Amino acid sequence: MPANAGRVLRTVGFAELPAAHFCFPSDAGRTLGFAGLWAAPVRALGPQGVPLVSEWGGSRNAVFVIEDRIGHVFANRALLEHALTHRSAAKTQLASNERLEFLGDRVLGLTMAEWLVERFPDELEGALTRRLSQLVAWEMLARVADEIGLRAELRVPPSESRAGLLDKASVLADAVEAILGAVYLDAGLEAARGVVKRIFGAHLEAALTPPVSAKNRLQEYTLGRAKGLPVYEVISNVGPSHAPTFVVQVTAEGRSAEGLGRSKREAEQAAAEAWMRDV
Repeated sequence: MPANAGRVLRTVGFAELPAAHFCFPSDAGRTLGFAGLWAAPVRALGPQGVPLVSEWGGSRNAVFVIEDRIGHVFANRALLEHALTHRSAAKTQLASNERLEFLGDRVLGLTMAEWLVERFPDELEGALTRRLSQLVAWEMLARVADEIGLRAELRVPPSESRAGLLDKASVLADAVEAILGAVYLDAGLEAARGVVKRIFGAHLEAALTPPVSAKNRLQEYTLGRAKGLPVYEVISNVGPSHAPTFVVQVTAEGRSAEGLGRSKREAEQAAAEAWMRDV
């Protein structure tokens, strides 16, 4: 148990705590001004910050479970509590894990790009980009979420759980990024880098050669059959500006399929992948 675990909030949401209680890493010291904004839902916490009850889903030992599976023990477990709180279970928008997800998305992108450059020193930018796109896509993050048992520990209202909220890849992916953001704030970039390597390592090593994108596979398929080029169309773009969700439809050979993504490119890839599943 970390020496400063005694500083973890025990009785109320941590929005009332002074910045000193947030135990930010030295390389995140500039973010101390955020202290009042990392507001968690008001919950009764027991020793080491573990919730005494779990009214919004997740087990009573959710913090310990996730710590064990990602290989990081939090000095400030309130950060992990926050990362596990979906907006549907938050009392206010600031009390959800969305800000941590925003931060974690950048942490993941940087640490993964750094790792790929280090791991594949002879590959060119195009190959590295294809690897990166595959590893940070919603589908991959959702798979990682299930591997660390996040679906069972994420806090959502029972009604949302019954409605299938936890079956959405985007919800699971965002929670993985929120956890990475929490790790960064708790212990810095080196700790976040270690978590990324632990939970993504098997997937990175599984691809001996750079993946061929779904869009390229679909294009090669249709051109090979003299059916022309696939046509992509953005159907909708919803969500907050920092985390939009694009829906793209692809049409080829008289058949259409849709895909979701955090960017137009990612949604196009998802649509092409969905189209190719029926080939």
